[in-house]
Amino acid sequence: MRKIVLLSTFVFGFASVFAQNEESNGYQKKEYDDSQNMEVVTTREASYPEGEQALFKYVFDNVNYSEESKIVKAEGNVMVSFNVNPDSTVSNAFVLSPVGYGIDEEVVRLLKGMKFLPAVRNEMLVKMNLVYTFPVRAH
Repeated sequence: MRKIVLLSTFVFGFASVFAQNEESNGYQKKEYDDSQNMEVVTTREASYPEGEQALFKYVFDNVNYSEESKIVKAEGNVMVSFNVNPDSTVSNAFVLSPVGYGIDEEVVRLLKGMKFLPAVRNEMLVKMNLVYTFPVRAH
């Protein structure tokens, strides 16, 4: 029993001497002097110039519903992902959560014709992805 206690004390003591801690592994407190690892500061995220409420109202009021969607009184939420480019245009718009009856394509058509304020990072205009969920109701 005495040998087991002595052996376990030796093993745990040896392991703790060579164990790495947060300061010695170089990952926690390392300061980067590499120019590729610069700080990224987002000054402004991409947005609709007149605000989100105006964006939702514009889409809700301007969707051209198909006759089929009016007959079945289609309603729901269309989730759309799109990029706002540095020139304020919309690209790569696609539907994540469709309602159907052509309503999804109509929301994408409306968004592609709109202008947004582009995002600003490190004092430069950059492309940014946005995801919105628009309520639609064909009545």
